[in-house]
Amino acid sequence: MNAVAEELVRRLRDAGWTIAVAETCTGGLIGSLLTDVPGSSRVFPGGVIAYGNQPKRELLGVTPETLTANGAVSAEAAAAMAEGVRDALGTDVGIAATGISGPTGGGPEKPIGTVFIACASPDGTTTEHHVWQANSAPESVREQNKHKTALAAIDLALRALSP
Repeated sequence: MNAVAEELVRRLRDAGWTIAVAETCTGGLIGSLLTDVPGSSRVFPGGVIAYGNQPKRELLGVTPETLTANGAVSAEAAAAMAEGVRDALGTDVGIAATGISGPTGGGPEKPIGTVFIACASPDGTTTEHHVWQANSAPESVREQNKHKTALAAIDLALRALSP
């Protein structure tokens, strides 16, 4: 079990709040880490894996204009996803992650390891941009980037709940 996920579930439970997740590049890993924590069902009703643009638009309300102007891997898309999943599932908090996990698919402006995470709460929406550096064989780059992104998203939510 992950200590950061445990702490987030505990804080959400103590606050009487709920959380939902919108994931692309993590493919459900954020939700998996949360559901590894016993009792998480009290604070986590579910999430959306919106790997393609269609579910981003149709399930999370990300506008075509946002996707065209900024791309699916952007702070704007991450924020819209976090706000959209929060609205769609009726939770207090929504977190989202979008990025390029690799080992292919990056470019000069958005290299492999580029991710944007967002947390939407009653206090507003916060986004972060990270570019993870791989430190092992290319075949494990994807797994590393997914894991780093999932942990960063959970940490962002945890910080959003801090007094």
